[in-house]
Amino acid sequence: MLRIAIASLLALTATPALASSHYHAQPQAAPEADRFVLRDTVWTCGEEGCAAGKSNSRPVVVCAVLAKEVGVLSSFSVGGEEISADELEKCNTRAR
Repeated sequence: MLRIAIASLLALTATPALASSHYHAQPQAAPEADRFVLRDTVWTCGEEGCAAGKSNSRPVVVCAVLAKEVGVLSSFSVGGEEISADELEKCNTRAR
């Protein structure tokens, strides 16, 4: 029920600019959906990658949950800072 309410809310709001988002990821393959909710994070994806606002979860958890949903990530940044190669590799172990 909560997902339906959030999805309805997403349909009514404008897509935020990727540059103003807290998280930014570049999946190797385009996700099936351009908007989706993972735990407490609303993701918007497009040609420039995927972006989301700040979450209550640790960044490594956010990365792993996203990789599990969309597949291998080429990059993942938090507040404009790329995570380390080791952190990205760990994140991608959860990729589908």
